[in-house]
Amino acid sequence: MNLTVMGERVRALNQQPIREGGRYVLYWCRWNRRVASNYALLYAAEMANHMNLPLVCLERLSCAYPTASDRFHTFVLEGVPEMQARLHKLGAGYIFQLPRRKTTSDARLRTVIQGAAAVVTDECLRATPRLDVQLHAVDASCIVPLSKIPQRSYAAYSIRPKIHRLLPEFLRPVPGVELRLPCRETFGDLHTEVTAGNLAELVASCEIDHGIRPSTTFRGGRKAAERTLRRFLEDRLRRYARDKNEPSAHATSDLSPYLHYGYISSLEVALAVREHAREHKLIADEFLEELIVRRELAFNFTRYADRHDTLDALPDWAQKTIAAHRNDTRDPLYSRQQFEAAATHDDLWNATQKELCLRGKIHGYYRMFWGKKIVEWSVSASEALATMLYLHDRYALDGDDPNTYTNILWCFGLHDRPWPERPIYGTIRSMVRSGMERKTNVDAYIREIEYLERTGKELTA
Repeated sequence: MNLTVMGERVRALNQQPIREGGRYVLYWCRWNRRVASNYALLYAAEMANHMNLPLVCLERLSCAYPTASDRFHTFVLEGVPEMQARLHKLGAGYIFQLPRRKTTSDARLRTVIQGAAAVVTDECLRATPRLDVQLHAVDASCIVPLSKIPQRSYAAYSIRPKIHRLLPEFLRPVPGVELRLPCRETFGDLHTEVTAGNLAELVASCEIDHGIRPSTTFRGGRKAAERTLRRFLEDRLRRYARDKNEPSAHATSDLSPYLHYGYISSLEVALAVREHAREHKLIADEFLEELIVRRELAFNFTRYADRHDTLDALPDWAQKTIAAHRNDTRDPLYSRQQFEAAATHDDLWNATQKELCLRGKIHGYYRMFWGKKIVEWSVSASEALATMLYLHDRYALDGDDPNTYTNILWCFGLHDRPWPERPIYGTIRSMVRSGMERKTNVDAYIREIEYLERTGKELTA
């Protein structure tokens, strides 16, 4: 079988050989938690077939990352039983590991790795694991492979024609996975069984932040992602272009948590949206611009920028205007603790922060306002950036993601242009409360978040 078919998506992460005597090919799932439309799983399956070995999928949820909490653990664990069932139906093995402590032995992980002839993993933001066996990363997150645009793009207008030129080649369904040899091996204590019945107990047993509760709104897993996509197609797509910036209209897809955790792919969504729009004579251009061009601009940024969490990543004009206005008077000023507690003078901003804390996601248009005001009410731009990253990484189900870093740095001028000069912002775009009131139904949004805070339920279905 020709393993070079996906060469544009595959990157060798080391120079190790295939391990003689390995019992299986291992797909270490670190980002794309799905069986369908997953180029990384497909590549691992082709490798397994080529070697006449079974395929095993490893998923591991650590307690060691700084923002580990009930929210993120629950969202991941909710998808595990379904992932296991779909892989077993395919004939693949599945190992899920749940270390309970921040500092724990990696012996169980090493045992799994030692049984592998080769390892395939996801191309992602995570640190590259150092293994003594051949390791490849596969880009399964973007529609157009990142390698096809081999330099950093600095704005949507520069990457858009490149993406559009390549879409006919890559906006196609991913072939289904077929395995020649089923996995007969059982993994005993190497695997942690997750069920709906023991999920809460497993979360409670982990050394994580139990003060960040699961989302009031979003459940994890492939089926939840598919339901969310169906709802968007059937009820929201026709209203998207008109109402996308109106939070109370609920016209956006709400797919960002599922895209971030890999429960669904942007390719699947784009194909479904394009087909639904064709069948129902809808125009989906604005949504596809956000899903494809803007999202892949974010991935391009995190791939090629030296760092993606610093003001140093900003264009020169933005860095210069920030420096020129660093001594401007800022009034009011709020601490990180006040921002986190939604304790500002502005009830709209407070509602956006409460939405983040409750739902685990802020409506995209209001997230811009959320970020711009943190810039305005912080002692410095660097402190504002640190606050935004802290809050988003701590609470957002779509945090710690290329889109997160891009959207937050957009508040400081990334992928934007200079605007008329004003205090604090300089020539960086500003946003004001009066503009939000003119363009959106602020009162309806505040009422909705107040109801959610009071009842834990959504005001509208």
